[in-house]
Amino acid sequence: MNKAWTPPILALGIGLVLSPMASADPPGSRLWGTGGVNSIEGSAGGGLSPWATLAGYASDEEWGGTVALSRANTQDYTLNVQGAAFNWRNRIELSFARQELTLDTLAFTPTLQPFGESDLTQDVFGVKARLAGDLIYSPYGQWSLGAQHKRHRVSEIPAAVGAEDDTGTDVYLSGSKLFLAGPFDRNLVVNGTLRATRANQGGLLGFGGDQRDSHELVAEASAGLFLRRDWLIGGEYRQKPDNLGFAGEDDWWDLYVAWIPDRRLTVTAAYVNLGDIAGLASQDGAYLSVEGSF
Repeated sequence: MNKAWTPPILALGIGLVLSPMASADPPGSRLWGTGGVNSIEGSAGGGLSPWATLAGYASDEEWGGTVALSRANTQDYTLNVQGAAFNWRNRIELSFARQELTLDTLAFTPTLQPFGESDLTQDVFGVKARLAGDLIYSPYGQWSLGAQHKRHRVSEIPAAVGAEDDTGTDVYLSGSKLFLAGPFDRNLVVNGTLRATRANQGGLLGFGGDQRDSHELVAEASAGLFLRRDWLIGGEYRQKPDNLGFAGEDDWWDLYVAWIPDRRLTVTAAYVNLGDIAGLASQDGAYLSVEGSF
């Protein structure tokens, strides 16, 4: 983990988590839970996929944002993410995430052992613009267009596994809708995303490869049911391109529960299934994220 980065964002995250005790003012005027959470790529949405909603609770006359710390553990990998997003007047979102993937097993394979690296670090810079609609009041929901530029900080490893580049940019279109008094008289939020990408394992193994080196259109979907105002359960599914010949790439999915005791704090726990990664089979495990809103 990058020691120079972690302390300041960790301190900021702790400060935001404790802020309900320091101030009674809400972090914005949008409805409870409608900002989603900070995804592993920094933008607002679910854990694996962005939504059309923008970070935090800022409405058309406000600004705000989120910071989050997330961790996922599978049989052979550990992913730590520090993320932050800024929302200007519920129109533009700017986001950043630093992903640090510990190669618990892969680092000792003949392919990567010569590099002496046991971690992969990727920075993700994001921008999202709300194009039209409203999550609740528009019949067709809210629609946003976003882009994520991803850059590796250890450039030799993507090339070692056959990737063409260590930087790349995803472009996506998301639509989200909240149905009030839906199934079982509970509020239901649904999201669909179309993403143009050439990223391998979300970019953690570089971009493009010997099988394919052009952007591919993939689909992502998620749904969440509010059991109460402060409890949300749901699931996500994310398609993936298959660019590298040395190992196939599986789609990702998860089942999650989010606790929102206060609009300044969200805690999300999930079971994640990432399939085979770089030849290591059946990577699934636990995911935990803590987010503060301001």
